[in-house]
Amino acid sequence: MRSGVEHQVFRDPWGIPHLRAADPPALAFAQGRVTALDRAWQIEVERHRSQGTSASFLGPEAVDWDRFARQARLDDTARRCHDNLDPDTAAWLGAYVDGVNAGLAVGARRAPQFTATGLAPGRWQPWTPLAVWLTHHVLFAGFPAKLWRTEAARHLGEEAVACLATDGPDTSGSNGWLLSGERTASGASIVAGDPHRYLEDPGIYQQIRLACPAYDVVGFAVPGVPGIAHFGHTGSVAWAITNAMADYQDLYAERLRRRDGTVEALGPAGWCPAEAHVETVEVAGGDPVDIEVIETERGPIVVGGPDVELAISLRYPPRVRGDLGFAALPALLAATRVADVDAACDHWVEPVNVVLAADTAGGLLHRVAGAVPVRDQANRLLVVPAWEPGHEWRGWHPMPRADVPDLAVMANEQGIATPLGVEFAPPHRANRIRELLTSRADWTAGELTTVHTDTRLASADPLLALLADLTGLGPAAVALRDRLMSWDCEMRADSVDAAAFAAVRAALVRRLAAHPILAPLADPSRYPALFHPWLALVPKVGFALETLLRSGLLPAADLADAARTAVEEAAEEPPVHWGELHRLAPWQALPDAAVQWPGLAGDHDCVLATSSVPGVTHHCFRASAARYVWDLGRRDDSRWIVPFGASGVPGDPHQRDQLPHWLRGELIPVVTDWHRLTEERDHDH
Repeated sequence: MRSGVEHQVFRDPWGIPHLRAADPPALAFAQGRVTALDRAWQIEVERHRSQGTSASFLGPEAVDWDRFARQARLDDTARRCHDNLDPDTAAWLGAYVDGVNAGLAVGARRAPQFTATGLAPGRWQPWTPLAVWLTHHVLFAGFPAKLWRTEAARHLGEEAVACLATDGPDTSGSNGWLLSGERTASGASIVAGDPHRYLEDPGIYQQIRLACPAYDVVGFAVPGVPGIAHFGHTGSVAWAITNAMADYQDLYAERLRRRDGTVEALGPAGWCPAEAHVETVEVAGGDPVDIEVIETERGPIVVGGPDVELAISLRYPPRVRGDLGFAALPALLAATRVADVDAACDHWVEPVNVVLAADTAGGLLHRVAGAVPVRDQANRLLVVPAWEPGHEWRGWHPMPRADVPDLAVMANEQGIATPLGVEFAPPHRANRIRELLTSRADWTAGELTTVHTDTRLASADPLLALLADLTGLGPAAVALRDRLMSWDCEMRADSVDAAAFAAVRAALVRRLAAHPILAPLADPSRYPALFHPWLALVPKVGFALETLLRSGLLPAADLADAARTAVEEAAEEPPVHWGELHRLAPWQALPDAAVQWPGLAGDHDCVLATSSVPGVTHHCFRASAARYVWDLGRRDDSRWIVPFGASGVPGDPHQRDQLPHWLRGELIPVVTDWHRLTEERDHDH
């Protein structure tokens, strides 16, 4: 056990931890310990989720996830990846785990959720941070979308797949941009942006500073994982990422049979033994659930099994390679130039990201980082038959790179990562960011919030064009249509017209989802409930609406009829502001019904990408999980914000003190002057 005197903990006015230690291992210990003190409930929930044991205290609602975690062998994959770490990375990771274990009991006493659920803090294993990372990202590439495309092709034909293209419920919305010195007032580069994810309370990003004689880095950590993986500033180099929208996970239709007490799977070479065993999920308030865990030569079975007609296996890079890319994490902390960030990213595995970086010497970097297998095009689109040859993985794609002239933008759109993906976000956010950034050449860090908070909705155009040609409307519907024709397409929280547009869109989505052509896609019950967000018809139509209106899949007359009915329906609703409908709705492992979440501006395809589910709910489940501006001229001019606060402890002054600023689009200062920080003498609080 490392002694607490080997490190110091300082706090800024927002309660953000600034850690100082004698060397990287002591600093990793300090990071683990302060995370356990500030986020004990959050990281213990994630540890249990990675093991498939969360239902033991969260109850039956967690069984679907626990079943998947066990079937997909997340914890076992993390162990495998840990076994393959180089000694230095393993030792650094072990120091972090030691710190978590040193602080967890005290952190748990501060978090009332432990008492409320009867959960006792456990002990982290050396591989637990890898398991937590994998748990956060195994669904990030959206492999269940292949189930959707397979169903669309089966019922409507392969040509219909493109007509229903959508960026999915979980993967896009992130923005990032790099301004070279040619476009800033100081002449130094700026890296800025905001990752958009399912919002969680406490948040997935932890503002932190890690300092020792070898380096001094500020950035966003993922609680339960050491280092600063996605967004960091070392003083001389800064980096940021967005989801590359790459396709790197495959689904195989399997033929399974039981034979002499074993399970066999049919592959290209014939029947082969599959690994199989049974695990039991304990359920608070319910009966235990036995789960058969089966793994074929392709990967673990995540849908069905040998006793039903349908069985599908998942093949994903960390399981195949025995590597999660954690060697990149200590290398990023030690980076001083973009060449160092570039070299660190060569270790990256999952998720596959677009990376932007800049340094104080004028160096710029724009590349993709991660592991994407080379295989048949059909693998990238659909569930493929395991027994047919030609669907094997045949090596790994080289990662694309691009030059950076005076600016670069990444917003999940087609671009540098196009050769690696299938479905990307529409270009609206990227185009709007470029339009704003190219409007001037004297940007400062403090002025970039105008980009973060832009609410222009370019994806409204196809629906507005459809409304413009409608005939046969009643007087109220005509008045509403005429208002929308003159609407500025800004999804401001105080806009009545934005709310009216959203109401028309929602009604139209519901009408189109009920169309007879799409009816065969309405029942996702043959697949596990965990995958239904990728399969439910109304959300899919909502996210694909822009494509669907232009694709020709549905007859034009039917589109007009549905739009006419939608406008008439929306015209009967009383006028409200968009923020009254579009309310924050973060996920909480233990929901707190007493919290009244505020209204928001923005929408799915705005730069301020606050996503609801059109046709289902106006509530916002995905938005910026952090915002940042990294200034390479002077790090103290950098800015950052998270939706809630630095603390995950209910009632702590810093639990949600950043929320009002986040709502207004404001950023708080990055403080790096040690004299302006308060040392925390009692590390146990």
